[in-house]
Amino acid sequence: MQKPIEEANQAALSHMYNAEPVLVDVAPASEVMPQLGEGMLLHAGPPVQWPAMCSPMQGAVAGALRYQGWAGTEEEAAALASSGSVTLQSAHDFSAVGPMTGIFSPSMPVFVVENRTLGNQAYCTINEGLGKVMRFGANDDSVIERLRWIEKTLAPALREAVLRAGGVELRPIMAQALAMGDEMHQRNVAATSLFFRAIAPHLVRGSSQQASLSEVTDFLVGNDQFFLNLAMAAAKSAMDAAASINGSTLITAMSRNGTNFGIRIGALGNRWFTAPSLMPDGLYFPGFTSDDANPDMGDSAILETLGLGAFAMAGSPAVVGFVGAGTYRDALNYTQEMGEITLGHHPHLSIPNLDYQGVPSGIDLRKVVETGISPAINTGIAHKEAGAGQVGAGIARAPLECFHQALEALVNEMESR
Repeated sequence: MQKPIEEANQAALSHMYNAEPVLVDVAPASEVMPQLGEGMLLHAGPPVQWPAMCSPMQGAVAGALRYQGWAGTEEEAAALASSGSVTLQSAHDFSAVGPMTGIFSPSMPVFVVENRTLGNQAYCTINEGLGKVMRFGANDDSVIERLRWIEKTLAPALREAVLRAGGVELRPIMAQALAMGDEMHQRNVAATSLFFRAIAPHLVRGSSQQASLSEVTDFLVGNDQFFLNLAMAAAKSAMDAAASINGSTLITAMSRNGTNFGIRIGALGNRWFTAPSLMPDGLYFPGFTSDDANPDMGDSAILETLGLGAFAMAGSPAVVGFVGAGTYRDALNYTQEMGEITLGHHPHLSIPNLDYQGVPSGIDLRKVVETGISPAINTGIAHKEAGAGQVGAGIARAPLECFHQALEALVNEMESR
């Protein structure tokens, strides 16, 4: 069975490496994901229901119910969610990914990213910016007001610009940003600037949103992490392409919901293999400690699955101090260590200070189990209480139990054939 696995892995890598993600639209979620219907929300990570959700996830669900108009108060929203009358599903099952709590509701605008190599699409919500935000579980009136501004003002302006541009190619932006010091998980300064440079001419020419363009541009240039969500959708489009190959031991998704961490592998399709989410190890903002932290959370580990984030830290010296990785030598060690569990190096995403070697890319289930090396993930650290926001940044490890479960299931599947 070794030969079919190797052949499947090479085919999956080819799909992954040759993906050409292009931002083609900015649209209401229900318009591009018609299966996201009335009374339904999507969340980050493997499936989890209301009673098992962490506090930030519950806070975000309550906020989304208010934003959607399905509940008037936080208390009404909590009662609605706990009654079981709201359908809660993993965003990954809809070809979607969201940072931290990763909540999608039908009215929320999303980035539509198309992999022009295979034609598959992936989706991500628009980054809310800093401060009180739903991705960390905040849900007061200011959060709802900002989400409605994104829906009514920002998204239509971006949609016009993207359509006028004929789409925005994301892989060249990601490659250039990597060369400029972004790893695209915790640092997106260059990528956001490059995206703004690409979209700005189309944003200002002939826009029907002229009265609000100053607000739109102020928001874009004031949010260094804006590109994070675009990078996530780009990575999802590549990993879904790889997942279309049957029989591969490639890890096609890593994700966490603040309660559990889950992985998927190509050979076993959409099955989740889960273990409790671990606590990140990192630096905390003044006034906070590890006692305030929530276990690791969010779909943004799709970036490490592609080979960015912690896998690319050798190319991002500026992020080393922010996530508490130690010295640049430590960052280099992370990248080299991740190379021990991957099937190759990405030919289009390279690190200049490693002689333009591609980022280690294509996590192999077998190598993780054989070496005992767990994938590292650069991550923001959320407060354990809803609405308190981000309290630090650090590095989390994927629990090895997930990988052992997946390998055992794969062996059982192969033996039963």
